[in-house]
Amino acid sequence: MRRLFRIFGLALVGIIAGVTLYEAVMFVRVFRLRSNNPSSTSLIDIRANEAKQKGQPVRREQIWVPLDKISSNLQRAVLAGEDTNFATHRGFDYEAIRNAWDQAQKETAREAKQEGEDDDWLPSLPEFKRGGSTISQQLAKNLYLSSQRSLWRKGQEAALTVMLERSLTKRRILEIYLNVIEWGDGVYGAEAASRRYFKKSASALTANEAAYLSAMIPNPRTVFNPQVNPRRVARRQRIIMRGMPYVKLP
Repeated sequence: MRRLFRIFGLALVGIIAGVTLYEAVMFVRVFRLRSNNPSSTSLIDIRANEAKQKGQPVRREQIWVPLDKISSNLQRAVLAGEDTNFATHRGFDYEAIRNAWDQAQKETAREAKQEGEDDDWLPSLPEFKRGGSTISQQLAKNLYLSSQRSLWRKGQEAALTVMLERSLTKRRILEIYLNVIEWGDGVYGAEAASRRYFKKSASALTANEAAYLSAMIPNPRTVFNPQVNPRRVARRQRIIMRGMPYVKLP
């Protein structure tokens, strides 16, 4: 019995030491983001591997630009669509979705009926609500984690979110986020997305164009792909435009 407890104790010590070392390595990687742009992300690598497995060419359109070269319209649109309290929370936003957003969704549902949208669409209305993840949480997942759902991954996402919030400024977090998120098949970052969809720099985006790009973010390859579901993207675009004037930029 003593031997069993000894083995268990050594195993526990090993696990704790391993986790501590892993977190230390991740903290160093996050801290380096203060002055270094990531050369790739977990999501970009996943997409590349998916393409290789299908025998398809690996596509990657990405042009890194500083935050002051990204239109404030797009900054506001992304925050309105993904994380309205980004400037004030500390990585996690426990506040319920605002009544104004719910009201905007109800108005959008009415618009859908007026446009003759099939009733089958109405139960999917919750898809238009912002998810519970903040931009900091999304960035943590995008940079370092897989898409698999597990308690370990959620715990690691939370730990990385705290590291990002403690190591980087809000503006730096937003800058990295806007430069690495997916905006279509092989399209990453605001500059590449702006050139792909509007043939212009991200610095020149209008409010309407910015809301259009923001509307795609939850799933730009399928659900909110403008070539697949243009009306769905347009409805979400209208919701975002209503919220943009009330967003506080960091």
